[in-house]
Amino acid sequence: MQNAQVTADGARIRWVEIPGSTTRTRVYLHGLGASSGPYFTASAVHPLLAGHRSLLMDMLGFGISDRPTDFGYTLEEHADAIATALRAADASATDVVAHSMGGAVAIVLAARHPELVARLVLVDANLDPVVPGPPRPGTSGIAAYTEEEFLSHGRREVRDRVGPHWWSTMRLAGPEALHRSAVHLARGTTPTMRELLLRLEIPRTFLRPAADGPLPGEEELVRSGVRVAQVPECGHNIMLDNPEAFAKETARGLEAG
Repeated sequence: MQNAQVTADGARIRWVEIPGSTTRTRVYLHGLGASSGPYFTASAVHPLLAGHRSLLMDMLGFGISDRPTDFGYTLEEHADAIATALRAADASATDVVAHSMGGAVAIVLAARHPELVARLVLVDANLDPVVPGPPRPGTSGIAAYTEEEFLSHGRREVRDRVGPHWWSTMRLAGPEALHRSAVHLARGTTPTMRELLLRLEIPRTFLRPAADGPLPGEEELVRSGVRVAQVPECGHNIMLDNPEAFAKETARGLEAG
């Protein structure tokens, strides 16, 4: 396990590092309430993806990383903290494979720190602010609470809604980190993550579950050069639900450029 200090107060991001070719380091970023090790280890060592130096990195507040309560947990702050960790790891021009919220952070990372990201594979990532509506498990359900409500009773209610699989990693997150990350993910960025993605001039792949149908604005993404791949027989956790197809489509995305 490796680590790097990413805040002035000493908070550290930690990651599992898989040795391999350093021609281009690969970075794996998890989603909200997740951790990169459980979600990505099998993919990183899959025959189609193995052989490269791979950093399975946990964002600040999640998994094995520190959980400071004085950190804002905006998408921009997450991206800047990841950038600090990557520089400490001597990793530049990386391939970033990022799921859900991690995909939103990866887009912001590529926009704010372009020297650190050479190619992007976004795994059913958040591109737009969340439209207000009935709370559901996940981002909107967590963001519907005030922070005070979430800390007092909302976390327990979320635990009961998300189920044991997601809770197995969500329970590792700092409560403040989980709530603030959800609030800022729901709020999005200015410009939006979608607008930032459209402006990037690096190879970009977006993987989505085939059963979900076309993404909102998918044609515009394709016109801008984003490769959108439909993955069969999976839900939101594509890498866990259909690991073979995930490895195949991710490998294709990382062959570009």
